[in-house]
Amino acid sequence: MKHFLNVVDWTRDELCGLLTDAARLKAAHARGVPARSLAGKVVGLVFEKPSLRTRVSFESGVAQLGGTALYLPGNEVGLGWRETHADFARTIGQYIDALVLRVFHHDTVAGVAKASTIPIINGLSDRSHPCQALADLLTIQEHLGGLAGRTLAYLGDGNNVCHSLLLGGAAVGLRVKVATPSGYEPDARIVDEARLLAREHGGAIEIGHDPMAATREADAVYTDVWASMGFEGEAAER
Repeated sequence: MKHFLNVVDWTRDELCGLLTDAARLKAAHARGVPARSLAGKVVGLVFEKPSLRTRVSFESGVAQLGGTALYLPGNEVGLGWRETHADFARTIGQYIDALVLRVFHHDTVAGVAKASTIPIINGLSDRSHPCQALADLLTIQEHLGGLAGRTLAYLGDGNNVCHSLLLGGAAVGLRVKVATPSGYEPDARIVDEARLLAREHGGAIEIGHDPMAATREADAVYTDVWASMGFEGEAAER
């Protein structure tokens, strides 16, 4: 059993293997070849935050792999207030085979995973958005033919998406150049972790404030919304 809470939970080889498998399954689906790797399995989806793309992609993906997705709204589950993380993990693990959590706080994902007997997948937290980053890396790989040695520019808020792109990009050998306004930089601890990964795998991490400098010589340019869920009250300022 292996959880997926952050990109760095998996090694570079595991991440690259996952991207290879994803490309293979995507191509097979386009040819109408069915996949049954989740036949007879139930995947729970606990969403504290509303979603369009994340929910639809997980439900469709589970169905296309032959499994059943069980949607559980966060206000009905009551993680952390109706049931402790540990109690919820022990209970839900008796009914389903894997669990996706889309939550406000990363501590919720970590707390459930600590007590869980089934795989936990982070569908979004305030710290990390690893599945989003992997989907983005797959898209870049499809369009550019590879990842190692390429340059990805990210413009915008140094948020959870930025964090996961930094770590995921570093792990696969990308040069990731981030430009944020002053005061909106990514978490310094994550930047340090990404730089260590980049040195190990032949990538590079650059953090600055100039969007023109960041996009210079970039192979792909990425941005994200300014007022993510939970920051709507700061929309005008942002």
